[in-house]
Amino acid sequence: MEGNGNDAKGATKTSVVNGDGVTVKDCQKMIQKSLRSPMVKFLMENLEKSGCTIGDNFIKAVNCQQKVAGGYTRGGGIIVCSNHMNLQDEVDQVLIHELIHAYDDCTAKNLNWANCAHHACSEIRAGHLSGDCHFKRELLRGYMKLRGHEQDCVKRRVIKSVMANPYCAETAAKDAMEAVWDTCYNDTRPFDRAP
Repeated sequence: MEGNGNDAKGATKTSVVNGDGVTVKDCQKMIQKSLRSPMVKFLMENLEKSGCTIGDNFIKAVNCQQKVAGGYTRGGGIIVCSNHMNLQDEVDQVLIHELIHAYDDCTAKNLNWANCAHHACSEIRAGHLSGDCHFKRELLRGYMKLRGHEQDCVKRRVIKSVMANPYCAETAAKDAMEAVWDTCYNDTRPFDRAP
């Protein structure tokens, strides 16, 4: 997830993408298709098994002012920014990433999105477990490293996201990420291992 901010109710996590986008109606159809994908279904089922409340309006398509793909807000659910979505795969990725944040928010005791280490941990998990940093995606972004690309990508995206948190300056974001890296990178819940 890239580009984050916090509001008074809790955190708003957001993911940056590029493109011309689709209508809210078309994006809503894409969300419905994503809800049938194995990974999204698995995460939704695990949210429910964990006692997390998911209402009918938990995931919604909206037009976003910021150049972001979507986000998760405690108490508000997940938004997918239709005006920045072009492909079904993009919608799938946003939902997977944001559902990991929702899972963390629901299952972690005393998660505080204003705490740089807490925020970094959820970003590490979402970046690692969602496939955001798959080799193919990195090549499309112009990153051509053959070895260690996944961890470098996760770190790059975590720093960018946590720095966007008004409570976390660059140094604090980097320090927080380094402090929690091993624990959070190796935490694959609700998966048995990293997908």
